[in-house]
Amino acid sequence: MTDLTHIRNFAIIAHIDHGKSTLADRLIERCGGLAAREMTAQVLDSMELERERGITIKAQTVRLDYRAANGGSYVLNLVDTPGHVDFSYEVSRSLAACEGSLLVVDASQGVEAQTLANVYQAIDAGHEILVVLNKIDLPAAEPKQVQQQVEDVIGLDASDAILISAKTGQGIDTVLEALVARLPAPTGDAAAPLKALLVDSWYDSYLGVVTLVRIKDGILKRGMRIRLMVTGAAYQVERVGIFRPKSEAVDQLGPGEIGFITAGIKQVADCHIGDTITEDRRPTPSPLPGFKPSLPVVFCGLFPMDSADYEHLRESLGKLRLNDSSFTFDPETSAALGFGFRCGFLGLLHMEIIRERLTREFGLELITTAPSVIYRIALTDGETIELHNPADMPDPTRIRQMDEPWIKATVFVPDTYLGNVLKLCEGKRGTQVDLTFAGTRVMLVYRLPLNEVVIDFYDRLKSVSRGYASFDYALDGYAAGDLAKVNILVNGDPVDALSIIVHSAAAESRGRQLCVRLKDLIPRQLFPIAIQAAIGGRIIARETVRALRKDVLAKCYGGDVTRKRKLLEKQKEGKKRMRSVGNVEIPQEAFLAALKMGDE
Repeated sequence: MTDLTHIRNFAIIAHIDHGKSTLADRLIERCGGLAAREMTAQVLDSMELERERGITIKAQTVRLDYRAANGGSYVLNLVDTPGHVDFSYEVSRSLAACEGSLLVVDASQGVEAQTLANVYQAIDAGHEILVVLNKIDLPAAEPKQVQQQVEDVIGLDASDAILISAKTGQGIDTVLEALVARLPAPTGDAAAPLKALLVDSWYDSYLGVVTLVRIKDGILKRGMRIRLMVTGAAYQVERVGIFRPKSEAVDQLGPGEIGFITAGIKQVADCHIGDTITEDRRPTPSPLPGFKPSLPVVFCGLFPMDSADYEHLRESLGKLRLNDSSFTFDPETSAALGFGFRCGFLGLLHMEIIRERLTREFGLELITTAPSVIYRIALTDGETIELHNPADMPDPTRIRQMDEPWIKATVFVPDTYLGNVLKLCEGKRGTQVDLTFAGTRVMLVYRLPLNEVVIDFYDRLKSVSRGYASFDYALDGYAAGDLAKVNILVNGDPVDALSIIVHSAAAESRGRQLCVRLKDLIPRQLFPIAIQAAIGGRIIARETVRALRKDVLAKCYGGDVTRKRKLLEKQKEGKKRMRSVGNVEIPQEAFLAALKMGDE
């Protein structure tokens, strides 16, 4: 068991693409975690999607052995965290397992929105923070200005910030020495009853459920009988190990150490993230505070292209849920799309990642309905309900008040593009909270309704700022909204999969857009098809798909005009009958194209 004073647990936090994973690579390389031939770029990003997009999705941990300049041997437990706002729950879990953080800031880009969000999480967790300025080898690097920016915007003392280049390896030794000298050692009592924090869990097809733990007190050994305090279930520990970053079995884990265990747990659902693990015979009197559960923010329907794939989709979602406990799914049916699932996600990127993984890892072809958020509806009978799916909205006469979720968004943008960003936020019904200048960059804080953000806000923000704006948000409660449900009717029949809830002022334009888009997508029939957008019983927009006309006069060579008229009347009667009984099949491609977010 390692001496507590020689352990350092730290997380690496930063905005997307500021070099967290590259810095982790250099630290692993310098401490001999992997041989040179085994090193790859972003070694801790093990998922194919992470490598392709160049982002970290799952927080990863690794144990390194370091011999300091003072001759002492130290154990460093490094946790590499995601930078994207949708995965901030991964960050909060990682921070709870550590005592200190390396705050990585790009010396050419400066402080960005998620730098701020993540550093505040670390401060809330009571961390000691080391400021590291990365990418100082770039010609555009301005370390002096960025140091000043860290002090002005975040309020941290950056006078002793460490200047490094994670790409070339410059300054890595200084970082390691600073970790040992400036970060606090963990505390804990090896003689006390076992108290361990369940940081993460995932499913391994060979080992079953693997659980990542941080020991606070006591000792965790192989063969010990443990109890999970939330569920009260008891298990026998089969294997104890650490990641270097390859998994390596050890006999026991003591206070301050981070490692993994397997204990014959069958389902990840049995492991509640943030739970306290204790010894079954000698339990700890009080559990650890744990984490706030991650709550889904954005909902959408997932339907298989081929209805025969429904069972395959159910199994695939179940398997994905084993490795990512932060999304939810419940069965739902749609008259237009058949059987599928209503899924809840932490944000749009999270939704995209899950969809992509279902397509790649399980070979599924899916239709995704437009994303929606959770509305709270107060009914006239005094009951309050939560609405996840616009199709389930109760009759407007039963609704007393409808509340929508709002967010507090922080946008960092160069002052050149400030006007464009202000115009965009105002157009999305935003109210300005704060505007501060830091050098040539502006920090904007806005309150925005979440349903305006989930559609296309992020894409529009990137285009109006030429890609220079960074964006972060946190939920900021509910507020009453003047909202309306827009139904799309095709030949008088409502298509539930195309229902949307929008602000009343924008309802007409959104309804018209959808009608125009569908007009080009639905194939022509032998009778005209009416496409209408309606709020309740009031039609607000209409387009018509013109009928195909069969030439019934082809067999008339000359002859009496009355015969031609008789044939045309007969055709007219047939079309009238066909319109009343004819069924319009909306092709899957039309759904996909109509549900493509964003105003074209």
